[in-house]
Amino acid sequence: MTARAPHNVQAYRRSLRQALDNSFLRQTLDTFAAAYRESRARAFEGIDLEGLIADIARRKAAALPRLEELFDAFKRRAEAAGAVVHTAATAQEANERIAAIAREHGVRKIIKSKSMTAEETFLNAHLEKEGFQVTETDLGEWIIQLRREGPSHMVLPAIHLSRHQVAQLFEKVTGEKQNPDDIEKMVKVARHTLRRAYLEADMGISGANFAVAESGTLGLVTNEGNARLVTTLPRVHVALVGYDKLVPDLETALTILKALPRNATGQIISTYVTWITGATPCAASPTGRKILHIIFLDNGRLTLAKDPVFSQALQCVRCGACANVCPIYRLVGGHNYGHVYIGAIGLILTAFYHGVENARALVMNCLNCQACKAVCPAGIDLPYLIKNAVRHVLDQEKRRPIKNLLLSRVLKDRKLFHFLLRRASLAQKPLAGKEPLIRHLPLFFDKTHGFRSLPVIQAVPFRDRWERARRSVTDPAVRVTLFGGCLIDFVYPEQAEAMLPLLADHRVAVDYPSGQTCCGLPALMAAEKETARDVALQNVRAVDLDRSDWILTLCASCGSHMKENYPKLLGDDPVWGQRVRRFAEKVIDFSSFLQDVLKVSPEDFIPSSQRTAYHAPCHLCRGLKVVDAPRELLKTAGLEYVPAKDEDVCCGFGGSYSLEFPEISAELLKRKLDNVEASGADMLVTDCPGCVLQLRGGADKQGRPFQVCHIAEAVARTYRKKR
Repeated sequence: MTARAPHNVQAYRRSLRQALDNSFLRQTLDTFAAAYRESRARAFEGIDLEGLIADIARRKAAALPRLEELFDAFKRRAEAAGAVVHTAATAQEANERIAAIAREHGVRKIIKSKSMTAEETFLNAHLEKEGFQVTETDLGEWIIQLRREGPSHMVLPAIHLSRHQVAQLFEKVTGEKQNPDDIEKMVKVARHTLRRAYLEADMGISGANFAVAESGTLGLVTNEGNARLVTTLPRVHVALVGYDKLVPDLETALTILKALPRNATGQIISTYVTWITGATPCAASPTGRKILHIIFLDNGRLTLAKDPVFSQALQCVRCGACANVCPIYRLVGGHNYGHVYIGAIGLILTAFYHGVENARALVMNCLNCQACKAVCPAGIDLPYLIKNAVRHVLDQEKRRPIKNLLLSRVLKDRKLFHFLLRRASLAQKPLAGKEPLIRHLPLFFDKTHGFRSLPVIQAVPFRDRWERARRSVTDPAVRVTLFGGCLIDFVYPEQAEAMLPLLADHRVAVDYPSGQTCCGLPALMAAEKETARDVALQNVRAVDLDRSDWILTLCASCGSHMKENYPKLLGDDPVWGQRVRRFAEKVIDFSSFLQDVLKVSPEDFIPSSQRTAYHAPCHLCRGLKVVDAPRELLKTAGLEYVPAKDEDVCCGFGGSYSLEFPEISAELLKRKLDNVEASGADMLVTDCPGCVLQLRGGADKQGRPFQVCHIAEAVARTYRKKR
């Protein structure tokens, strides 16, 4: 059993607030997340991880168009080895088929090993309703079965429970007092209780990590010996397997296996890797051979495999890493970050396996921080699929929120968009006065949004300052087009102005075309793909690529979106495709430009004793994959860089996310600021104006003892101006 996902965002937010109040859950997930990062890094030492991910992605992607062909090959070889192979179009059909097999063979008691596919079909509930006694044998699964809960993690299903809760549960089961501090004894209690279930079972049910077509072999990867007992002791074995677990050969399975345990738990190899081919010898069976039934579940997979966008989701190897690194999961746990499948992959699959009504609120809960994408061993672009899943839900429900309609209307018309921003600078005056920050929000804002001060929109945007601010360079060594984005242009023009003297001194000719507009990321985040495409075209048209060596941006989010998503949106366009790819190739961030292109040296700067912490924007370190350049630039610029905990964890901004889910945004912000304060830094710098908005607003509201600025401003302060 598992709790149904709330159908609307308001109810969902209430459940999130309750989870945020669960201090044990947050501490447990924090501890796990920190340990996981270290163990995973150690496990992959000496391995070409990028190459391995690319290999797995290629193999899985190549198998998807061939699933029915691979199934036919598997069926022939498995049945030749004594198995019976079935198909089930739906979850209900799979459950009914398993119940029918149990009745056919006079089964009364059933044992199960961990299977997310069985969770997907709610198999236990169906079998119990049919009168069968079902016992989960994986320790975590058995615990949550006793509690009538669903798993909160694909690999660690009971991670949300404390030892005290487990001790109380075991006391009810055994009738004996349990010591919550004696973990080893409680494990023995579980083993003793489950031993009888193993010996009395008539049927064992398992899933499978692999179904190898070339041999008709099932592969199971586990950390407990229960799966081997489930598949060997009872006379009947039923394996419930999704079509997506089909692989063409053992080499593919072993390639995935090289990454699966490392990515799931930081282990080099799981404790048990079991391969089953056909009906093996079994003393409990009247015939002396195992009665083996293998049921392949469709439940939308075969249709999904043909989808040009969502087929990628079927590359998932069920390692659970997308939850392990997700800052939202780290705060609220799996029961609030999924339905059956949790984490980023769950936000996608829920709509297809369990209906859009169960995905409606879930798909909105994504920061687009790209941590899941960076850690996925199958190379799935999870954030991109999540945004497409939002659109899928809206299309299925035949609705478009008012905010989407307004966003689309405004962003498509650059002049209207900029006109409204200019008028907003006038409307905010009663709230801000002469201050650069709005510290008291108007009454129509929910009080939960008051966790940060907000910046004012400038009366004179950067585009109107450009002619006065630009520097003449007579013999340029490099030509760049500066892409401002909304925040640099209308909120933080000083960030762009700060870098202009340095660029001019290094013979960089800068152009700022007035035809540029919002990068379009807000539209894509709102699932308005057509609007995002239209806006992308406006920006591509605005830039003279023949007179631009680079497209320089101070906004990591803009840079990542333009480099990653513009080719996805327009790359196949017969007219614009080639130009869009050229555009994307020229996009570069400020730190990389100074360090790698201009190669600035320490002699260009005046050393400072100011202790400087750094926040790595999500779209810089994971989207653009720029990790070292900003920290190297700080040292080059004479600033004393001081490391802080979780530098690359999201600050909680996520654009409109902080408006949709302010409670989570506020908690992520507080953690970030706590870590910076603990470092003893005098200043916090970052490469993204969106992060500046979040971090500076939070630091101001909370009275933190350090200032927040863009790295361009920090570097400009120590630069030795040459003219």
